[in-house]
Amino acid sequence: MVQERTSKNKLYSLHAPEVVCIAKGKAHRPYEVGAKVAVAVTNREGFVLASTALEGNPYDGHPLNATVDQVMAMSGVEPARIDVDQGYRGHDYAKKERVFIARQRRGLTPTIKPELRRRSAIEPMIGHMKADGRLGRNHLLGAAGDAMNALLVAAGHNLRLILNWLRLCVAWIIAALMSSSAQSDTSHDLWNPIAA
Repeated sequence: MVQERTSKNKLYSLHAPEVVCIAKGKAHRPYEVGAKVAVAVTNREGFVLASTALEGNPYDGHPLNATVDQVMAMSGVEPARIDVDQGYRGHDYAKKERVFIARQRRGLTPTIKPELRRRSAIEPMIGHMKADGRLGRNHLLGAAGDAMNALLVAAGHNLRLILNWLRLCVAWIIAALMSSSAQSDTSHDLWNPIAA
């Protein structure tokens, strides 16, 4: 097989022929070789509701419909609003009035404006999934391995969030118990004539 610079469907890896070249548009890393993953996250809590590995190199807006379908299958609820980045212009989602693109000015209410700014919190979550969840490097074979890796990383991210929440709850309960026992000890000393 002879590949030219302008050839379509180039082979980038012999052991993983499903990988594609993804143009990132960033100065420090203009291109990456791998597979795209579509991630849907809740706006406030940061739980991952959908994580899909995409075959080939589709336009960012094209898998939006499939991602929303996965969110509906997982949660049983259709999202009221969908906040996306600028790569989703020209998306395929049927209910266009529910999709808000970053830096959009038209049709924003005072309620939607802060939620659209909140969309920028998704980028660090993706960074954590790449670093902590090992989304950046997949060791599973083929397109099925890419799909499994995306789902496992999403499950691991959700478990980390739940464990952090449980740690905070346990710390709050221990602090409340310690303060109530300290108050009961001081009130006991005040009312006990033998202790005085």
